[in-house]
Amino acid sequence: MVASLSSHLTSLIGNHGLYAVFLLMAIDAVLPAASELVMLYAGALAAGAFAGQNVDVFGTRISSHAGAYVAMALSGTLGYLVGSIGGWALGLYGGRPLLERRGRWLHLGGDKLDRAERWFDRWDDWAVLIGRVTPVVRSFISIPAGVFRMPFWRYTVLTLIGSAVWCFGLAGVGLGLGKSYTRFHHDFRFAEYAVAAAIVALAVYLLVRKWRSSRLSSRAPDSIS
Repeated sequence: MVASLSSHLTSLIGNHGLYAVFLLMAIDAVLPAASELVMLYAGALAAGAFAGQNVDVFGTRISSHAGAYVAMALSGTLGYLVGSIGGWALGLYGGRPLLERRGRWLHLGGDKLDRAERWFDRWDDWAVLIGRVTPVVRSFISIPAGVFRMPFWRYTVLTLIGSAVWCFGLAGVGLGLGKSYTRFHHDFRFAEYAVAAAIVALAVYLLVRKWRSSRLSSRAPDSIS
């Protein structure tokens, strides 16, 4: 399932280029959308790693690898910024009542919102900049920043800086991998399978443990009687 998701993401970027990167990064600003893989693939695409796939802007092909790299990284940066502003506005106008009612849909239920609040209390404004370059955490900063009423312009500037570092950095890695990306992604899929297998094994272990615990608790009253 994880490998299938990766395949769909890369196909989307291969077919729609800058527009797909913009959209996926806008989504990632509020909900995790595998931004690491998105920007790595975008950089590799800019390097000309895939036959028949080019970087186009309004139908015009960008011929230089450097220009394609900048266009891809900039598209990711701006997409993430737009999504972040939308998330901030959602948090600002919806506030805590929105998250109390719909938090689980946004993966920001009670405990996660409490952790986000502690994160902001600890880092203050730097919570946004540090969060934007921290895997997973970066997708759970936008809405809480609005809920906690972080000033718009400070939030926007720090988000823009963090997003640019993330997108240009990862796209640069993809550019450096170039034609080696295919082999890298092939090996990465084996890692995905290993992670999925580990998750399944953990789930089975927890179920068996719960089942044994329930059996022991049901036997306890019988032994007492």
